[in-house]
Amino acid sequence: MLTLELNMYQAAALGALVYCLGRLMVNKLSFLNRYCIPAPVAGGIVFALLHLVLYATGVLELTFDSTLQDVFMTIFFCSVGFTACFRLLKKGGLQVFIFLAVAIVMVIIQDIAGSGLAAAFGLDPLLGLCMGSIPLVGGHGTSGSFGPMLENDWAVVGATTVALASATYGLVAGSMMGGPIARARVEKRQLKPTAAEEGNAASEVASPIDGQKFTNAMMFLLIAIGLGTFVFMFFKSIRLTFPTYIGAMLVAAAIRNIWDVQNKELPMEEIDSLGGLSLNVFLAMAMMSLKLWQLADLALPMIVILLLQTVIMFLYANFVVFNIMGRDYEAAAMTAAFCGFGMGATPNAMANMRALTERYGPAPRAFFIVPLVGSLFIDFFNSTILTIFINIL
Repeated sequence: MLTLELNMYQAAALGALVYCLGRLMVNKLSFLNRYCIPAPVAGGIVFALLHLVLYATGVLELTFDSTLQDVFMTIFFCSVGFTACFRLLKKGGLQVFIFLAVAIVMVIIQDIAGSGLAAAFGLDPLLGLCMGSIPLVGGHGTSGSFGPMLENDWAVVGATTVALASATYGLVAGSMMGGPIARARVEKRQLKPTAAEEGNAASEVASPIDGQKFTNAMMFLLIAIGLGTFVFMFFKSIRLTFPTYIGAMLVAAAIRNIWDVQNKELPMEEIDSLGGLSLNVFLAMAMMSLKLWQLADLALPMIVILLLQTVIMFLYANFVVFNIMGRDYEAAAMTAAFCGFGMGATPNAMANMRALTERYGPAPRAFFIVPLVGSLFIDFFNSTILTIFINIL
């Protein structure tokens, strides 16, 4: 069999092509758009299937230099760190902390279920985390980070492939589950939407994007990433296993809140744009690195574990999240969202809520709380909890 190794530039170029393929698919195939499947995931699955055929027929195996993949990953998570505005967290009130606490409990449950069932099947419990909160609450971004770390540092064979495949399943399952649960609650209890005059607390006026702001944004990102390496080395020196991006996230969060205290503005739109660009390329490169042939021996355990995780999410969202968050219309919206980011990603959560509010009316409180918790704060706690589980297991 011919083995072709692509250097970091060639791998990045192929990743860009995979993303473009996925964007074309999402635009042309309505079900991909309906379930909020990211373009790099759609294109990456097609590429991974093609690679599987080439490998299975003994024609070709591709290997990739992941240097730039790691760079794009760090830039993305650093951009997420800049959204950690504790002033906004305080503004959200007690329900932000309640929703965050509910999400943290879900992370723990997913990791216990994943690692415990993996051990029951005779697999490495660490591989079970790749069917726990790494892909489900963490999504493809966390999967693409923790998967290689588990493979390289802990010799967990197939960790990246299992995590990314589980994250893809979670995207679809979370999107299909959230809406029906919320609609059933709304109609059974005849819940009424929040008064429209409350408005959307999360709405902000967009400012123009210009070249100088993009330059400033890139400087902030680079500085945070550079300083973050020292934070990462400190964690490593005290034997804590965190992904490499955690230092950049923490430094970025510190910079954001220092700027807020001084009433200074950061180029957040540009930081978000650079983070989004990096996420697309990073995910495309991570997805095209899938080695689907490694899943052959794991098919039955994966099916059982992921189905159990789906049942757990259904019961938890339906009976715990809805009741704790207030049993009203806003709680129903947050329940739909919880299925989205608890099984897939925050965009899924927002899509679930949009589908609900377009039919029944606005839920401004939910639209403020969910992205605040789902897009940043849960990532910090998820990484911390995963680190504890990894070090214990």
